Amino acid sequence: MADKCYVIKVEEEKAAADGKPSIGPIYRSCFAENGFPAPIPGMESCWDIFQMSVDKYPDNPMVGRRQNLNGKAGEYEWQTYKEVYDTVMKLGNSIRSCGVEKGGKCGIYGANCPEWIISMEACNAHGLYCVPLYDTLGSGAVEFIICHAEVSIAFVEEKKINELLKTFPKASEYLRTIVSFGTVTPEQKAEAEKHGLAIYPWEEFLKLGENKNFDLPEKTQSDICTIMYTSGTTGDPKGVLISNCSIVTLIAGVKLLLETVNEELTEKDVYLSYLPLAHIFDRVIEEFFISRGAAIGFWRGDVKLLVEDIGELKPTIFCAVPRVLDRIHSGLVQKISGGSLMRRKLFNVAYSYKFGKMKKGSKHEDASSICDKVVFNKVKKGLGGNVRLILSGAAPLSSHVEEFLRVVACCHVLQGYGLTETCAGTFVSLPNELSMLGTVGPPVPNVDIHLESVPEMGYDALASTPRGEICIRGDTLFSGYYKREDLTNEVLIDGWFHTGDIGEWQPNGSMKIIDRKKNIFKLSQGEYVAVENLENIYGLSSVTDSIWIYGNSFESFLVAVVNPNKRALETWAAENAVSGDFDSICQNPKARQYIFEELTEIAKEKKLKGFEFVKAVHLDPVPFDMERDLLTPTYKKKRPQLLKYYQVRSCFPFVIFGLRGQMINAVWMQNVVDNMYKTANKPNA
Repeated sequence: MADKCYVIKVEEEKAAADGKPSIGPIYRSCFAENGFPAPIPGMESCWDIFQMSVDKYPDNPMVGRRQNLNGKAGEYEWQTYKEVYDTVMKLGNSIRSCGVEKGGKCGIYGANCPEWIISMEACNAHGLYCVPLYDTLGSGAVEFIICHAEVSIAFVEEKKINELLKTFPKASEYLRTIVSFGTVTPEQKAEAEKHGLAIYPWEEFLKLGENKNFDLPEKTQSDICTIMYTSGTTGDPKGVLISNCSIVTLIAGVKLLLETVNEELTEKDVYLSYLPLAHIFDRVIEEFFISRGAAIGFWRGDVKLLVEDIGELKPTIFCAVPRVLDRIHSGLVQKISGGSLMRRKLFNVAYSYKFGKMKKGSKHEDASSICDKVVFNKVKKGLGGNVRLILSGAAPLSSHVEEFLRVVACCHVLQGYGLTETCAGTFVSLPNELSMLGTVGPPVPNVDIHLESVPEMGYDALASTPRGEICIRGDTLFSGYYKREDLTNEVLIDGWFHTGDIGEWQPNGSMKIIDRKKNIFKLSQGEYVAVENLENIYGLSSVTDSIWIYGNSFESFLVAVVNPNKRALETWAAENAVSGDFDSICQNPKARQYIFEELTEIAKEKKLKGFEFVKAVHLDPVPFDMERDLLTPTYKKKRPQLLKYYQVRSCFPFVIFGLRGQMINAVWMQNVVDNMYKTANKPNA
């Protein structure tokens, strides 16, 4: 690999044998050259993470939220580590009073808040399995998780209680107790009691364990601390078993990594909790903050108020999914383009100068302090003024967004990669390493990595540029899928977790995600199509916000549904005398032709093969979303659901003349997918 490489080889490659794919050499982080870091002394479980910080930082602010003052949000009000500990002990006694013992399943349902963390810590204290109930998946998934995990007690956000009650009577076969984070209405109490459940407001439940003192059970690293259900792109959610060992091992590795690059987390750091605690990404981040005695402030649950919460809290670390950073990028670009000619020129000159210096090796803070103070300071203030590190995870971040934020945000912008099964953190890019732009960086220093060839997709782990399925080994791995040994054995082979993601080693030891193994199909002429890779390529077009590409073995070419970039399409419409609002522009055949031509240009530029060219497009002004069940909560496309949705959608309005000659807006009763195939100019197979 390159002169400056952040991985070391620990085992040589293995050629294919007995029909098995060849395996590339095994690598690990150069920061683990002397072995993986051991867990922090005394930190054997998630309860130890919290207990040790209570002992060391009892008076530090731990969790905070904004209080309403006369209808307006005030400052953050904080509970210290000791105050949270006292509430956790009361809550644990109350849970045990309900007959829940070590190994019992405790559901938590709702948006992030102090009570969420307090409930989680009570589970950690008494060796209960914390089972997040997805706040975004609706009652169908909630019912499945309660029944599958056999959840006996659930802590629920006040406004989610009615959603939980919709899971009855099936869920009530297992659920015995409900605790509201707030109050309970008489109607809710009656409905719960009708099904044989006890339901309590938060304060009332805390009193249940008064004058009782249950001993905390012994906890080991191998004990399961949470069953985290992944939404999945098909079928029922899978319950991922995460052990204490996975989390404490990850914390040790991340601690070493940050210390090595001089970005150590301290008790002075502040984190904004808004990514769902029901997902592993935010769960392990908050566990890490707790391990350092740092502060966690919660947002108010409204994305429109997120920027205001950031301004009030002034976090030092900001974690996000790409969709949030895309919105920040779009908002900034819109403000810049709407400014005066002089301001736009000043911004462009400052951007080019600073980025040029960074490409030559300057650290972001040294590249141009004048540009930071004069031009980019407003961006920094928009993130509260104290952010020193932005971490993006859960899905790929566009390279142009990452580059832009690295320049204008006046802080480190890092991209990471991990799965629920790997306890989130597996790869992360490094500060001030511009060569890692567009990658997820090298491995964290507590896992081994190898690539496995995928011959049917043309990926060779032993090639000069190694490409293949990413396989991971280490103590951060999950303990299996709950009640699904068959699925566990499919992905966990000889100690290696097969991710299904296709990676490409870079010369500096960082990993680039280029494809998805399972998103492959064959066209009617026998050509294999790696659709996720194509979507990444077509997604480079500035007129495209998102794209779903479809094909099958009965057709010889590809079609696509595109979410156009609103600003780009409206600008084109104004320049080409196409009138109407955004929705009507998307229905205009000229707009479809324009987007089609832009995608074709990208395909030519990237030298795609003929069968990889999209031959027809449909424009949907509404972004793919979770509300229509088109995306997972981590913004991965649900391909079967996308196909089903666009197969039952009528499309392409046209005008007919009804009685008395009046114009009537009618609809061509043909589904989107079939219509694209029928109207496209089919190439010869």
